[in-house]
Amino acid sequence: MESAPGQNGDDVDTIVPAGTWSAGTRPNQGGYKSSFNDWEAMMGERKQLIRSKAPLRISFAGGGTDVPPYCDEQGGAVLNSTIDRFAYCTISPRKDSEIAIRSLDYDVIEKWRASGDMLAYDGNLDLIKAVLNHFEVDRGFDMFLHCDAPPGSGLGSSSTVIVSIIGAMAEWLNQPMSPYDMAHLAYVLERRELGLAGGKQDQYASVFGGFNFMEFRAHDTIVTPLRLKPDILNELHYHLLLGNTGKTRDSSNIIQSQTQGYLRRNEQVVEALERTKQLAREMKDALLRGEIHLIGELLNEAWESKKRFTSQISNDRIDLIYNTALSNGAIGGKISGAGGGGFMFFICEYDRKHIVANELTKLGVDIVAYNFDKYGLQTWRYADGPSH
Repeated sequence: MESAPGQNGDDVDTIVPAGTWSAGTRPNQGGYKSSFNDWEAMMGERKQLIRSKAPLRISFAGGGTDVPPYCDEQGGAVLNSTIDRFAYCTISPRKDSEIAIRSLDYDVIEKWRASGDMLAYDGNLDLIKAVLNHFEVDRGFDMFLHCDAPPGSGLGSSSTVIVSIIGAMAEWLNQPMSPYDMAHLAYVLERRELGLAGGKQDQYASVFGGFNFMEFRAHDTIVTPLRLKPDILNELHYHLLLGNTGKTRDSSNIIQSQTQGYLRRNEQVVEALERTKQLAREMKDALLRGEIHLIGELLNEAWESKKRFTSQISNDRIDLIYNTALSNGAIGGKISGAGGGGFMFFICEYDRKHIVANELTKLGVDIVAYNFDKYGLQTWRYADGPSH
């Protein structure tokens, strides 16, 4: 099991906003954690709703160094932040043994029987099945899922979805989990159980929330929350432009190509990974000092390094978008995910950000309003209908 200082809440700050609870805990007058049956009795005939929301992320630097086997052998480092775009999960317990799943993103409704037996993976809603198999769910419920970004967006959407499901399930079943345990479980289910190619940063970013510097090794993950002054956050937000290129992509081929390059000890790939890791540290320091212009310059270098991982990182359209941004006032930028498409972001000169936005819009880029999220995964309970 991956661990780090603060795994039990000792050395890592966890911010929980008023009116929300971490998975498996909730306030009550008796000062103890209510059981599933206690909650049912208290709610009477009111419809019980267990909800969660997990934030998506943008990756400033270090992405790719969190992918095994590189991070296991050389250690990885990533700087990222969550934004106010979320994956949502709602669980409504049933009195029978039917499980009904509705996913807005895939426009599907699936029904299964809660028997405690393992659900078979067949490429259809396997992320959900993996979570249900882990928790050995043997009671019926309805689940409603949707995400503010499509799969292949480069914002870590698939990992964020599985984090939201784990959070809601742990809350419903009253199984407290530390942030490290929850992120590790999401990683194990997605990457190892289901074999979906990718790194480790997405799961940890979504659980912890905020700006984090993350370090990854074979059996150790350390998440360091960055305490940024409000002036720095506001200035960064004022300079940062986020846009959707309109083209989603399957990141697995890109990641596999990068991994093969590293395994062959391709000199270009190895050097690019090492420089990318170093840039994450340099950008973290620049961010803490509030050097926004330098962050833009480092982003530009990070993008050039990232393109050396594999030829699939960029393409003619991405190059056109990037060069147009730079020629109109962007200092630097990059694709948020593995590459090939999805969301891009740029640090711009503040008085030319609107020009960059206009020019990118002409190329079909959808400029997205956003803000930074500082809370990470949130879960809560709600009883719908009249009280008794």
